[in-house]
Amino acid sequence: MTVKRNKIVIGTRGSKLALWQANWVKQKLETLYPELKIEIEKIKTTGDKIIDAPLAKIGGKGLFVKEIEEALLSERVDLAVHSMKDVPTEIPAGLHISAICEREDPRDAFISIDGKSLKELPHGASVGTSSLRRMIQLKALRDDLEIKPLRGNVDTRLRKLKEGQFHAIVLAMAGLKRMGFENMVTELMPEDLMIPAIGQGAIGIETRVDDDFINEIIKPLNHEETAICVLSERAFLSVMGGGCQVPLACHAKIIKSDGASFIKILAMIGDPEGKIPAIRGFREGSISQAQMLGAELAEELLERGGNKIVEKVYSETK
Repeated sequence: MTVKRNKIVIGTRGSKLALWQANWVKQKLETLYPELKIEIEKIKTTGDKIIDAPLAKIGGKGLFVKEIEEALLSERVDLAVHSMKDVPTEIPAGLHISAICEREDPRDAFISIDGKSLKELPHGASVGTSSLRRMIQLKALRDDLEIKPLRGNVDTRLRKLKEGQFHAIVLAMAGLKRMGFENMVTELMPEDLMIPAIGQGAIGIETRVDDDFINEIIKPLNHEETAICVLSERAFLSVMGGGCQVPLACHAKIIKSDGASFIKILAMIGDPEGKIPAIRGFREGSISQAQMLGAELAEELLERGGNKIVEKVYSETK
């Protein structure tokens, strides 16, 4: 294609992982369009500014994307690179997620200070996580553990583990692999035991709807199988209406067997206080119905008691 601009600007958060992702997109585009100059602009988001409180306590949606979207709308940047797990289902008017890149390993990784597995941790051991989703599922596996809040970038969390502030921590494997820390992982947690976050491991590119040039040049970065799965997970999230305050998990995977393919979706909603048992479910079906299946699974979990959890959480935050 003929390049219509000499330069484009990518907007991103300033963390090492976010910059890795933005640079990965930059390199892909430079390979496709060597004549195009590409710059990266770091933008500090609300989620980056508040580092001493659990995400669930901060509340709200779009903690890690709002300021970047504002820069996109004002044409300060031409595209935004996000971790899809940070992107709310409600996108501002004039913007859209125009590409979802191939997903890295979506599983959660368990890292202990002495190489002990989750099962081998001593009674009352402390485990650090920033996620209510992980907390709920960890408690279901080991209700004797002390789950402690852990904020900060990947480097900071690993440093706190090394300093002995925790016996173990849980992080996304995708981030560890991208940062070159996969050798520190004690064990990977299967998706059926620790259901990943919506969009975990996937990079999303957000653009202006009316920017035909940018929308065209990023098309090759969209990975169809990943996009189908992530959009299914986001359909689940949209029906659930949850944010950081509600422990939600949903993971979709395309299964290929005997020459046929179908999608399998696992999901969970939990009570932040642990008073109501977590509700889990799954759906299997045609890939062409992926988003419908995600929405149906959300409706099922709400009917099975998830609605009480959502109502309870948001009545307490009003």
